[in-house]
Amino acid sequence: MAKKSLVERNKKRMRMVKQFSLRRSSLKEVACDEHRSPEERFAARMKLAELPRNSSATRVRLRCTLTGRPRGNYRKFGLSRIALRDLASSGQIPGMVKSSW
Repeated sequence: MAKKSLVERNKKRMRMVKQFSLRRSSLKEVACDEHRSPEERFAARMKLAELPRNSSATRVRLRCTLTGRPRGNYRKFGLSRIALRDLASSGQIPGMVKSSW
């Protein structure tokens, strides 16, 4: 089990990403537009730098929804490899069976 504080911090980052996504994307669009003046682009970069760091999507960590484990996660299920194996062995995931040969 991961520390609760780390899981909560990650949830806070997810909320901030959702909250600032529209503003961040519009500023990025202005900053990357080659047809705008350099002053406008620089001003957009400065406003982008003023936004909270945690509102960037790259700061969100992919964690297991059950255990909070930060490594070895499957995006499709949102689970770590360990939790996925436990659920699959107990028959909790439909269509997934333990392989044997």
